[in-house]
Amino acid sequence: KNLHAEASGKSFEQLAEAARTDWNSELEHFEIEGTPDQKAMFYTSLYHTMINPSVYMDVDGSYRGLDHNIHRAEGFTNYTIFSLWDTYRAEHPLLMLMKPNEATDMVKSMIKHQQQSVHGLLPVWSHMANDNWCMSGYHSTSVLTDAITKGADVNKEEALKAMVVTSNVSYYDGIGDYIKLGYVPFDVNGTAASTTLEYAYDDWAIYKLGKALGKPESEIAVFAKHAMNYKNLFDPETKLMRGRNEDGSFQSPFNPLKWGDAFTEGNSWHYTWSVFHDPQGLIDLMGGKTGFNAMMDSVFNVPPLFDDSYYGGVIHEIREMQIMNMGNYAHGNQPIQHMIYLYNYSGEPWKAQYWVREVMDKLYFATPDGYCGDEDNGQTSAWYVFSALGFYPVCPGTDQYILGSPLFKSVTLNLENGKKVVIKANNNGEANRYISSMKVNGKNYTKNYLIHGDLMRGMNILYNMSATPNKSRGTQDSDAPYSFSNELGK
Repeated sequence: KNLHAEASGKSFEQLAEAARTDWNSELEHFEIEGTPDQKAMFYTSLYHTMINPSVYMDVDGSYRGLDHNIHRAEGFTNYTIFSLWDTYRAEHPLLMLMKPNEATDMVKSMIKHQQQSVHGLLPVWSHMANDNWCMSGYHSTSVLTDAITKGADVNKEEALKAMVVTSNVSYYDGIGDYIKLGYVPFDVNGTAASTTLEYAYDDWAIYKLGKALGKPESEIAVFAKHAMNYKNLFDPETKLMRGRNEDGSFQSPFNPLKWGDAFTEGNSWHYTWSVFHDPQGLIDLMGGKTGFNAMMDSVFNVPPLFDDSYYGGVIHEIREMQIMNMGNYAHGNQPIQHMIYLYNYSGEPWKAQYWVREVMDKLYFATPDGYCGDEDNGQTSAWYVFSALGFYPVCPGTDQYILGSPLFKSVTLNLENGKKVVIKANNNGEANRYISSMKVNGKNYTKNYLIHGDLMRGMNILYNMSATPNKSRGTQDSDAPYSFSNELGK
């Protein structure tokens, strides 16, 4: 039936031409002015972001569900391949910006997944009629809240229920201890520190949606409390996140450079910044902006450790850090990919502009070996697509995109609703990576972020770029993006 519906009466040449036409139509959502290599890199990355998640159903809408029964997708297209530890960061937000109809169907698929799960869990790493539970966190909560915040037409009550149920499956990956102690203990769980940080952000996403739906504080206050659990891992002596044991003591011995150990695929220097929802709270823990910026700067200066790995050897991500010569900034893996943009929260946005360009210029090439690290189902490419445009979704679940440095002199986004976002960057070039000034729809603009709804209504963005940083633009507290501590008045 599938073959008949999709290929009946068509030659191989006709099918190949139809595929070529379809891909060109998708890629034409972006019109960029750049060098041939820049175009190759950008459109290859864009192509990667549209491979997964993938459609998972027959032409009549039937598919095998997580309960291994046959279900029929009514009113939506069913998707699978939700590599959520990777893709909640930028892949899903990019799809919500440029492909909101498909992204909405993906969210509906996640809700159905949870309803068919014997454990009541939203997808962790959805793979056809299974969940392989690879990696940690329950990051479907991030994708659901982000999509609903940005207008996805889904059953919001079902979504919130699925999120709350997932967060209370006590036997799954340390959740019971996390609820009881406020962290996952290291002497019980081998990736306890990173898992705690991920749960704290995911619980913020639950609180955010519950508040948006007008739920009473008595129902959702627990998630606001859990959103601050990242503080339970902060070690004031090292100013880094550190594993904590069941008795409350910090992990000892502690080597913040050691890859693995209490952190999933990374070390403390990578994960300390995984407070997506509350950078201001992290700034406060580090003694203010000066201390925070000094620690951020250190990421690029502290050399990686090669002879002490949880994996028993030098894995490719560790080797890539050595080759990249950027200290402990491990862009080849996902946990630190948002970190550069945090300078926008701490009064030094020009450093974000500098380092974003360094990564794009040094770590992405239009060659067979031109990708750093793992692609991971579109996440590493989505980082590039967003960053080349000049902004990035540091905290999915908010409606904000945080500014970096636009790569192209000109780019037009042709949105699915027919509106256009036109981005111009005067004097842009390899040396001129700093934003001297910026106008949005003809008006001077000093904020370090853009708003999703404003983009969706169509927007004209004009940058004036310079070889020297403007250290007065975007430095006021009012220019900083969202932080949960500010919302709570803490």
